[in-house]
Amino acid sequence: MSCDSRPTARRRWVGALLAASLATLAAPLAAQGWQPTKPVEIVVPSAPGGSNDKTARTVERILNEKRLVPTPITIVNKPGGGNALAMNYLVQHAGDGHFLMIGTPTILTNHIVGRSKLTYTDFTPIASLLNDYIAFGVNAESSIKSGTELVERLRKDPKAVSVGFATALGSHNHIAAGLLMKAIGADVRSMRAIAFKGSAEAITAVLGGHVDLVTTASGNAATHVANGKMRVLAICAEQRMPGVLAEVPTWKELGVPLVFGGWRSIMGPKAMPAEQVAFWENALKQVVAAPEFKKDLERNFWSADFATGQRMRDDLRNEYEAMKAVLVELGLAK
Repeated sequence: MSCDSRPTARRRWVGALLAASLATLAAPLAAQGWQPTKPVEIVVPSAPGGSNDKTARTVERILNEKRLVPTPITIVNKPGGGNALAMNYLVQHAGDGHFLMIGTPTILTNHIVGRSKLTYTDFTPIASLLNDYIAFGVNAESSIKSGTELVERLRKDPKAVSVGFATALGSHNHIAAGLLMKAIGADVRSMRAIAFKGSAEAITAVLGGHVDLVTTASGNAATHVANGKMRVLAICAEQRMPGVLAEVPTWKELGVPLVFGGWRSIMGPKAMPAEQVAFWENALKQVVAAPEFKKDLERNFWSADFATGQRMRDDLRNEYEAMKAVLVELGLAK
């Protein structure tokens, strides 16, 4: 299995889809057969302030500013249970396009490890929006000076480096560390993995010297790189990030075939009629084409990753199988 769990083909057609979306800007949403007739809820499976919440509020802001939705939009935060509360809430509104949810890899991993009976097939995939690539960071005073040194240590002794991440064993941050171990030929199950309730706790632990390494979203690491408290060894991205992360190499540059991130999408409840899906696909195409959205991508170190329809469904299915393979190797799934 390739360590890049996102299909390479996906990246080739993201640009084509974005270009095509520009042609839809002149198409009024009124031409659709369905529009919201009551307030819309965008459910966020985590607390305010995190990456999921930022994604929802970016989408909500642009939908309102562009007047793409004729009714009010409310952000509803439902943290807890590793996304379970939000997922259980959304399934209660089958067939109702007034309810949406920010989807993350947890919608796959929860099912794979047996934490939830719900998975992506219990919802309506509407659009993939972006990818939040994972950074491998250490305390600025750490004796691990580079990604190459990290690889050498892990190959020599997989237990020599403790790895902290959010939010649970089997999360995409955990999988990123497991993919590195697999890519360099180290014993995946020997990794010293420590799960924290949130990325803030995991970062605090590495800055305080309680763990050696943290795997977290690039945007989460950037602030601490800027204030000189963290050193990012490498990023699981296709290419280097801008700004304060511009000097950080990708794993691919270091000879490790690892491209992986925490994507975010818009999911609807199961059994949404086709005209409801079409309305939201059209609206979200206009959101991702907006200059405001592109500015937020840069500000948060996110990467454009737009997909809808069968391509998105195929992507979810392929990623489910790829993640399952890694989690089996980690001893967290059968």
